[in-house]
Amino acid sequence: MNSPKINKKLQAAIRTLLSELGEDPKREGLRRTPERVSKMYEFLTKGYGVDIRQVINGAVFREEYSEMVIVKDIDFFSLCEHHLVPFYGKCHIAYVPKGRIIGLSKLPRIVDAFARRLQVQERLTQQIAETLHKHLSPQGVGVVIEARHLCMMMRGVEKQNSIATTSAMFGSFRTDEKTRLEFLTLIDRPALA
Repeated sequence: MNSPKINKKLQAAIRTLLSELGEDPKREGLRRTPERVSKMYEFLTKGYGVDIRQVINGAVFREEYSEMVIVKDIDFFSLCEHHLVPFYGKCHIAYVPKGRIIGLSKLPRIVDAFARRLQVQERLTQQIAETLHKHLSPQGVGVVIEARHLCMMMRGVEKQNSIATTSAMFGSFRTDEKTRLEFLTLIDRPALA
């Protein structure tokens, strides 16, 4: 959470923004808008204060399992750093362990830690993959993100049905076509009913 001093500065900036847009920040419907918007931005950017080591919190375990582990359809929301509007979608993560596995709930937490920052989808994808590669030293890691960007939907090209897809592949996911294909095939299957 930001300090009260920063929060007051952010609220003042939002009041200025409202005025510059031609609005009266003192009118009834807008009086508390600077406070609400500053709290919203604090929440949407709380990833800056997250220490990944604390997210993982020792939940890496020795296990002689060497087949692919996948957690798919991890919902996320982030803010486009170019326009400060949301982009949202699903993240699919896979890794092939090499003697160490991670608690499954840690994967969505890692996604949120990086998504709750001003982002571009390409960097978000890379940061998730790099984190798992660094902390698990697996045979390989694959991350695919599919997202809708409001900066493309609401303004600019105004394409409501466009989906951006990015991937980051490390180790066997990059060097072994069979591993990569297995991952891409499995994330394309329908979710459980």
